[in-house]
Amino acid sequence: MDTPGYVVLSRMSSQQRALDAVAHNLANLETPAYQAERLVFSRFVQPGAIGTRGGPTNYTIDRATWRENAPGPLGTTGNPFDLALRGPGYFVVESPRGDRYTRAGRFTLSDDGRIVDPEGHALLDVSSQPLTIGAADSRIEVMGDGTVRSENGVIGKLRVVQFETPQAMRPEGDRLYTSTEPPNPVERPNVVQGALEGSNVKSVMELTRLTEVTREFQDAANFADAEHDRIRSAIERILRPVG
Repeated sequence: MDTPGYVVLSRMSSQQRALDAVAHNLANLETPAYQAERLVFSRFVQPGAIGTRGGPTNYTIDRATWRENAPGPLGTTGNPFDLALRGPGYFVVESPRGDRYTRAGRFTLSDDGRIVDPEGHALLDVSSQPLTIGAADSRIEVMGDGTVRSENGVIGKLRVVQFETPQAMRPEGDRLYTSTEPPNPVERPNVVQGALEGSNVKSVMELTRLTEVTREFQDAANFADAEHDRIRSAIERILRPVG
């Protein structure tokens, strides 16, 4: 394969990654608090050989992935254990791998009275202890500042944190994130009870991106086919018997 072939191959590889990202976004259209993923592309420039007329060659490279941190829309559920954040921050849950962070506030009450996510990770309070609801607590209320109380008094206060570099947070699946940065407490979180944050993926825009990326991939594939035909034709002419 000559230089044009390698250039278009780099373009096709990057466009395939872009297609995968768009497909992943569309698949999570209904996932609570899902944040759309975008790719960052750049170019690798290979200088032309000294003493030749050839200029530099530009290859496309997939440099990084970033997330759109804009919050998704809030939807009312009426479930007292469904929680959303209207503003920055992440709930903190306890996992076997340590503290993890999430904006997907779909919680339930476990058999032992702890507030847990669908995977059983306990929701933590400001002292990094699992929030536990007593058997006599029947009317649970979560205040805007994260205070959890019942008809018997205050039960605890939700731990809500944020990070200096949210793009450095790494997704681990199950709507959980981890980070090597130390978290900073959100002193006045805007917690909404009985609501869930939806995905921030906008279906119309994402379908438009899917069409654009698909066309760009097809253009690159057509160029690769044409380049293959050109090389084959050149080889046939070179190997054609003389006479």
